[in-house]
Amino acid sequence: MSAPDLILASASPRRRELLARLGIEPARIVHADIDESPRKAELPRDYARRMAREKAAAVDGGAAFVLAGDTVVAAGRRILPKAEDLATARRCLELLSGRRHRVFSAVALRAPDGTWRERLSETVVRFKPLSGEEIAAYLAGGEWHGKAGGYAIQGSAEGLIAWIGGSHSGVVGLPLFETRALLKAASFAVG
Repeated sequence: MSAPDLILASASPRRRELLARLGIEPARIVHADIDESPRKAELPRDYARRMAREKAAAVDGGAAFVLAGDTVVAAGRRILPKAEDLATARRCLELLSGRRHRVFSAVALRAPDGTWRERLSETVVRFKPLSGEEIAAYLAGGEWHGKAGGYAIQGSAEGLIAWIGGSHSGVVGLPLFETRALLKAASFAVG
Protein backbone atom coordinates (compact mmCIF):
# COMPACT_ATOMS: atom_id res chain seq x y z
CA MET A 1 0.00 0.00 0.00
CA SER A 2 1.41 3.39 -0.96
CA ALA A 3 1.77 6.31 1.41
CA PRO A 4 -0.92 9.01 1.24
CA ASP A 5 -0.29 12.03 -0.96
CA LEU A 6 -0.09 15.61 0.24
CA ILE A 7 -2.29 18.42 -1.04
CA LEU A 8 -1.07 21.97 -0.55
CA ALA A 9 -4.06 24.21 0.16
CA SER A 10 -2.36 27.35 -1.08
CA ALA A 11 -1.79 29.05 -4.40
CA SER A 12 1.41 30.64 -3.04
CA PRO A 13 4.44 29.72 -5.14
CA ARG A 14 6.61 30.54 -2.11
CA ARG A 15 4.97 27.81 -0.03
CA ARG A 16 5.53 25.28 -2.79
CA GLU A 17 9.20 26.32 -3.06
CA LEU A 18 9.63 26.05 0.70
CA LEU A 19 8.05 22.57 0.78
CA ALA A 20 10.53 21.53 -1.91
CA ARG A 21 13.33 22.35 0.55
CA LEU A 22 11.93 19.53 2.69
CA GLY A 23 11.96 17.24 -0.35
CA ILE A 24 8.18 17.36 -0.72
CA GLU A 25 6.35 17.87 -3.99
CA PRO A 26 2.60 18.16 -3.41
CA ALA A 27 0.41 15.80 -5.41
CA ARG A 28 -1.95 18.71 -5.98
CA ILE A 29 -2.08 22.41 -5.25
CA VAL A 30 -5.53 23.79 -4.53
CA HIS A 31 -6.35 27.41 -3.82
CA ALA A 32 -8.58 27.49 -0.75
CA ASP A 33 -11.18 30.14 -1.56
CA ILE A 34 -12.22 31.46 1.86
CA ASP A 35 -13.12 34.79 3.42
CA GLU A 36 -9.86 36.09 4.88
CA SER A 37 -11.36 39.00 6.80
CA PRO A 38 -10.18 39.29 10.39
CA ARG A 39 -12.91 39.15 13.02
CA LYS A 40 -13.52 42.13 15.26
CA ALA A 41 -10.83 42.30 17.98
CA GLU A 42 -9.20 39.07 16.69
CA LEU A 43 -5.57 38.87 17.78
CA PRO A 44 -2.95 38.32 15.06
CA ARG A 45 -1.80 34.87 16.28
CA ASP A 46 -5.42 33.66 16.57
CA TYR A 47 -6.18 35.01 13.10
CA ALA A 48 -3.17 33.18 11.58
CA ARG A 49 -4.22 29.90 13.21
CA ARG A 50 -7.84 30.28 12.12
CA MET A 51 -6.85 31.09 8.53
CA ALA A 52 -4.58 28.04 8.27
CA ARG A 53 -7.31 25.75 9.67
CA GLU A 54 -10.02 27.21 7.45
CA LYS A 55 -7.85 26.89 4.34
CA ALA A 56 -7.14 23.22 5.09
CA ALA A 57 -10.81 22.56 5.90
CA ALA A 58 -11.95 24.13 2.62
CA VAL A 59 -10.10 21.54 0.52
CA ASP A 60 -11.43 18.05 -0.12
CA GLY A 61 -8.43 15.87 0.64
CA GLY A 62 -9.98 12.45 0.19
CA ALA A 63 -7.28 9.97 1.20
CA ALA A 64 -4.52 12.61 1.17
CA PHE A 65 -2.99 14.87 3.80
CA VAL A 66 -4.02 18.51 3.41
CA LEU A 67 -1.48 21.15 4.43
CA ALA A 68 -2.29 24.85 4.68
CA GLY A 69 -0.49 27.87 6.03
CA ASP A 70 -1.08 31.52 6.73
CA THR A 71 1.33 34.32 7.51
CA VAL A 72 0.32 37.46 9.38
CA VAL A 73 2.39 40.60 9.90
CA ALA A 74 1.41 42.43 13.07
CA ALA A 75 2.32 45.76 14.60
CA GLY A 76 1.20 45.28 18.18
CA ARG A 77 -2.37 43.95 18.02
CA ARG A 78 -2.87 45.40 14.56
CA ILE A 79 -3.01 42.96 11.65
CA LEU A 80 -1.38 44.53 8.62
CA PRO A 81 -3.06 43.86 5.28
CA LYS A 82 -1.73 42.14 2.20
CA ALA A 83 -0.71 45.11 0.12
CA GLU A 84 -2.75 45.18 -3.07
CA ASP A 85 -2.00 48.80 -3.95
CA LEU A 86 0.91 51.18 -3.67
CA ALA A 87 -0.71 53.38 -1.01
CA THR A 88 -1.28 50.40 1.31
CA ALA A 89 2.27 49.15 0.84
CA ARG A 90 3.65 52.63 1.58
CA ARG A 91 1.55 52.93 4.78
CA CYS A 92 2.77 49.52 5.96
CA LEU A 93 6.44 50.35 5.37
CA GLU A 94 6.11 53.75 7.03
CA LEU A 95 4.53 52.07 10.06
CA LEU A 96 7.24 49.36 10.24
CA SER A 97 10.16 51.76 9.69
CA GLY A 98 12.63 51.63 12.57
CA ARG A 99 10.47 49.42 14.77
CA ARG A 100 10.00 45.81 15.67
CA HIS A 101 7.00 43.85 14.52
CA ARG A 102 5.90 40.23 14.73
CA VAL A 103 5.23 37.74 11.99
CA PHE A 104 2.98 34.81 12.88
CA SER A 105 3.08 31.86 10.52
CA ALA A 106 0.56 29.10 11.21
CA VAL A 107 0.51 25.65 9.66
CA ALA A 108 -2.45 23.26 9.79
CA LEU A 109 -2.43 19.64 8.68
CA ARG A 110 -5.48 17.44 8.21
CA ALA A 111 -4.62 13.75 7.99
CA PRO A 112 -6.58 11.26 5.86
CA ASP A 113 -8.16 9.88 9.06
CA GLY A 114 -9.55 13.34 9.86
CA THR A 115 -7.16 14.19 12.69
CA TRP A 116 -5.72 17.71 12.88
CA ARG A 117 -2.31 19.01 13.85
CA GLU A 118 -1.25 22.66 14.03
CA ARG A 119 1.88 24.64 14.71
CA LEU A 120 2.64 28.35 14.94
CA SER A 121 5.91 30.19 14.54
CA GLU A 122 6.44 33.69 15.88
CA THR A 123 9.24 35.78 14.46
CA VAL A 124 10.31 39.26 15.51
CA VAL A 125 11.58 41.48 12.69
CA ARG A 126 13.00 44.99 12.90
CA PHE A 127 13.38 47.28 9.92
CA LYS A 128 16.06 49.94 9.97
CA PRO A 129 14.65 53.47 10.00
CA LEU A 130 13.61 53.90 6.38
CA SER A 131 14.03 57.15 4.49
CA GLY A 132 11.41 58.29 2.01
CA GLU A 133 13.88 57.48 -0.77
CA GLU A 134 14.40 53.92 0.52
CA ILE A 135 10.66 53.34 0.72
CA ALA A 136 10.15 54.74 -2.79
CA ALA A 137 12.96 52.57 -4.20
CA TYR A 138 11.55 49.45 -2.57
CA LEU A 139 8.05 50.19 -3.80
CA ALA A 140 9.32 50.80 -7.34
CA GLY A 141 10.58 47.20 -7.44
CA GLY A 142 7.05 45.80 -7.05
CA GLU A 143 7.96 43.01 -4.62
CA TRP A 144 5.43 44.34 -2.14
CA HIS A 145 2.38 43.37 -4.22
CA GLY A 146 0.19 40.82 -2.45
CA LYS A 147 2.55 40.54 0.50
CA ALA A 148 1.43 40.76 4.11
CA GLY A 149 2.76 43.97 5.62
CA GLY A 150 3.82 45.23 2.18
CA TYR A 151 7.19 43.49 1.99
CA ALA A 152 8.86 40.25 0.91
CA ILE A 153 11.77 39.31 3.16
CA GLN A 154 13.10 36.95 0.48
CA GLY A 155 13.69 39.90 -1.83
CA SER A 156 15.41 43.25 -1.59
CA ALA A 157 13.58 44.08 1.67
CA GLU A 158 16.06 41.76 3.38
CA GLY A 159 18.65 44.52 2.94
CA LEU A 160 16.43 46.87 4.97
CA ILE A 161 15.98 44.50 7.90
CA ALA A 162 18.31 45.23 10.80
CA TRP A 163 17.42 42.23 12.92
CA ILE A 164 15.35 39.05 12.89
CA GLY A 165 14.66 36.66 15.73
CA GLY A 166 12.88 33.46 14.77
CA SER A 167 11.99 31.66 11.56
CA HIS A 168 13.14 33.27 8.32
CA SER A 169 11.10 30.73 6.33
CA GLY A 170 8.08 31.59 8.49
CA VAL A 171 8.32 35.20 7.36
CA VAL A 172 8.57 34.01 3.75
CA GLY A 173 5.35 32.02 4.21
CA LEU A 174 5.91 28.54 5.66
CA PRO A 175 7.98 27.84 8.79
CA LEU A 176 10.01 24.81 7.77
CA PHE A 177 10.97 23.61 11.25
CA GLU A 178 7.35 23.62 12.40
CA THR A 179 6.10 22.13 9.13
CA ARG A 180 8.60 19.29 9.26
CA ALA A 181 7.73 18.53 12.89
CA LEU A 182 4.01 18.56 12.06
CA LEU A 183 4.42 16.15 9.14
CA LYS A 184 6.69 13.80 11.08
CA ALA A 185 4.23 13.71 14.01
CA ALA A 186 1.54 12.67 11.52
CA SER A 187 3.82 9.90 10.14
CA PHE A 188 4.17 11.62 6.76
CA ALA A 189 7.52 10.72 5.21
CA VAL A 190 9.88 13.70 5.45
CA GLY A 191 13.64 13.57 4.85
